Amino acid sequence: MLDLCCIGHITSDKVVTTKTTMHMAGGTAFYFSYAVSKLDVNYLLVTALAPAEMQYVADLRDKGVEVKVQPSAHTVYFENIYAEDQDQRTQNVLEKADPFEIEPLQTVDAKIFHLGPLLADDISTPLIKNLATKGRVSLDVQGYLRKVVNKKVHAVDWPGKKEALQYVHTVKADVAELQALTGLKDTAQGAKLLADWGVKEVVITNGSGGSVIYSEGKSYTIPAWRPRTVVDATGCGDTYMAGYLYRRVKGDSIQHSGEFAAAMASLKMERPGPFTGTEEDVIQFLKTHQ
Repeated sequence: MLDLCCIGHITSDKVVTTKTTMHMAGGTAFYFSYAVSKLDVNYLLVTALAPAEMQYVADLRDKGVEVKVQPSAHTVYFENIYAEDQDQRTQNVLEKADPFEIEPLQTVDAKIFHLGPLLADDISTPLIKNLATKGRVSLDVQGYLRKVVNKKVHAVDWPGKKEALQYVHTVKADVAELQALTGLKDTAQGAKLLADWGVKEVVITNGSGGSVIYSEGKSYTIPAWRPRTVVDATGCGDTYMAGYLYRRVKGDSIQHSGEFAAAMASLKMERPGPFTGTEEDVIQFLKTHQ
């Protein structure tokens, strides 16, 4: 059995900052996979993309990542535009990929399935329900809260949330996504509502403001350590969840798992592209910052 399985589209990304414009692979599937590629974990990525972008898969396989590919007519194409404050991002969607299906995943078993939908129809509720019969389901909700209008991404509610979330063990959202999901401005109240809907662990990130994890009525405050330099914030949330779920599947506490995750995210910001460090890098970072 796998420790972790991530399901999500690899994207073709255009990242625009005040300093540079970069073209690269992206999406939860990409950043999560890179972050776990050097960790001691039995891992599989399930993704879908067009033949023209199969080089992204080849690159991950070269890094030792096992990848299962579902065919798709297109690859998701995102344009991410960052302001000087890299906590602020504008997104455009220039192309969509085919959604994931239940049948190709019937033979995949994992302790934790991490779902990274990028758009609302990527992963269906029946698929979530099916995966929950085999392992814990972790979900980054961002894709369900995105509506594309004239290629621009707008924040919307998720109509099927109550039905789907009863099958989800861990939810990751930033503070804006939590408000869109619950209609509540207060983070603690929003997390409690998700718990009422069935979620066991609620991970709320707030960029440079740190993160908070709610579980079984308790709140765990996780600091955000300042990186030596801020180069690229794209994929920090995915890197965070890679670190968090890695330590949780290894049996670590919520607090320690959150701190490990935050350290990985801080290190990732110091250079463009995905996290390329090691577990030892994260441990050393924590020793010097705690």
